Amino acid sequence: MKKLLMTAVMAVASVGLMNAQTTQRQIVEEGGTGPFKSEVVGDASCPRFTIYRPQNLKKVVAKNGTLPVIVYANGACYNNNVEMRLLLSEVASYGYVAAAIGPYDEDDVMEQWRGVLRANYPETKGEVIMANGEKILPYTAEEIKAQQEETEKRIKEMEEKEANGEEIPTPTFIETYPDMLLEVLDWLTEQNAAAGSEYYHCLDLGHVAAMGQSCGGAQVLCVAHDARITTCVMLNSGIGDMYMWGASAEMLKTIHTPMFYMIGGPSDIAYENAQLDYERLADNIPVVMLNSKDGHSGTYYEKHGGNYAKAVVKWLDWQLKGKKKQSALFLNDKYLKKTFPEWTGVRKNFQ
Repeated sequence: MKKLLMTAVMAVASVGLMNAQTTQRQIVEEGGTGPFKSEVVGDASCPRFTIYRPQNLKKVVAKNGTLPVIVYANGACYNNNVEMRLLLSEVASYGYVAAAIGPYDEDDVMEQWRGVLRANYPETKGEVIMANGEKILPYTAEEIKAQQEETEKRIKEMEEKEANGEEIPTPTFIETYPDMLLEVLDWLTEQNAAAGSEYYHCLDLGHVAAMGQSCGGAQVLCVAHDARITTCVMLNSGIGDMYMWGASAEMLKTIHTPMFYMIGGPSDIAYENAQLDYERLADNIPVVMLNSKDGHSGTYYEKHGGNYAKAVVKWLDWQLKGKKKQSALFLNDKYLKKTFPEWTGVRKNFQ
């Protein structure tokens, strides 16, 4: 028994020292539209995360140099990144390695988004068409009533269990915390230095983006103080006067990098908080905020992640790869209007 226990302890302790071991792999939307076809992988040495990267990573790096890194936190702070699979896969196809909170999963992206979009239908958008060509319509009044009744039933059942002294387990899909972003960055750093690793000398750790959607943006703010972070991307997110997942307005004082807020306009639940963040960020922090008419769900369910993916790639290319031409979307109103006619943008603290 002691021998078995010692073996188990040694196995747990050695997880952080294992070389990367890809055990699962999928290609999403033919690997994206970028110059480096991407893949989504699960790794035995990093089971709590999913990696999005170019295929044939070593060959890509040998020809083009090391690749910048993204650490990503999910909407609702979920332990599942399926909803952002199209965008992250698309971004990776432009030469990035993204590590997203949540274990590798092959669930249907469209199935995940179908319910979200029907329940929170973006009225300002007009037609809602998913990547598979499916047109989405909002729930009918009858469907909403049935859902409310089901929710009330479940709440009553949980209250009865609690009253009877039964333990109510925390759902596994929300068992995340902000420092997971730094933990996976540590893992990538170890892998980049480990001879024999799939990532050995493949990563540009001098250029790292912390990115999160909705609640995931709060987790980004919690780790934004880390000196390794080069830029932060807030998708449909803002802290405002809220306290969420350990983040508050005080976290804005720890920001030391350029910030990009991509918001879905006044119908986005994060809109007012993002406005407050923009106003409160220090005068030495460059910040851009773009607003679309897509609401809180953005365009993540559209083919290749839609226009939000295009904007994210441009920001990262500018901030992490030094491609100054990509800055036009963020600094030039005429270019923004020409590229995305319905979008608006503001920026400050750029020289």
